[in-house]
Amino acid sequence: MTTTGPDIVELDRIAVHESLRIVGLVRETDWERDTPCAGWTLRRLVAHMAAQHHGFAAAARGAGHEEAYWREPDDMSDPMRTYQGAATTVLAAFAEPGVGEREFVLPELGSGFPGRMAVGFHFIDYVVHAWDVAATLGVGLDLPGHVLEAGLAVARRVPTDPAGRGAGFAFAPALDGPGGAEPLEEALRLLGRDPEKWPLPN
Repeated sequence: MTTTGPDIVELDRIAVHESLRIVGLVRETDWERDTPCAGWTLRRLVAHMAAQHHGFAAAARGAGHEEAYWREPDDMSDPMRTYQGAATTVLAAFAEPGVGEREFVLPELGSGFPGRMAVGFHFIDYVVHAWDVAATLGVGLDLPGHVLEAGLAVARRVPTDPAGRGAGFAFAPALDGPGGAEPLEEALRLLGRDPEKWPLPN
């Protein structure tokens, strides 16, 4: 599972910045809303997103094996501030020279991965999580077409083996959908999200 082309770090940067924009729209009364991530409130989802940023940043710098970096923040009293700090950390780590050639240790996936592939994992995660937050709030998602096409290319490479999908795993089982779907909708269904249940405004 990987993505092609030389710009995976730039694609990831675009997705993370869009997630920052969307999280910035959350009002104080929104944090306990349910999300497309079954059983998670918006506060819990953003805590997970922050933890993943810190974990991937650590992995980019050779410390991905240290579990502390992957733990959700204890203090989520100011979720936006916590999320901004985490996003800044991962963007800085990925911007370092040679990041695509490093090995990332990703404990949740069980082994080490080439840097370009690992950044691809992070990229698709934040295309999907940006959508998760947008769907929770009922607001539009603003990602360019080439970013969504790249996200679909990565999503198509995510293994669909039921033994690695569902509760306790990164993605729910893939969902069937109509042929000719838009790239975002197809990617979401491949990764177990239901865009019809959580429609975004046009």
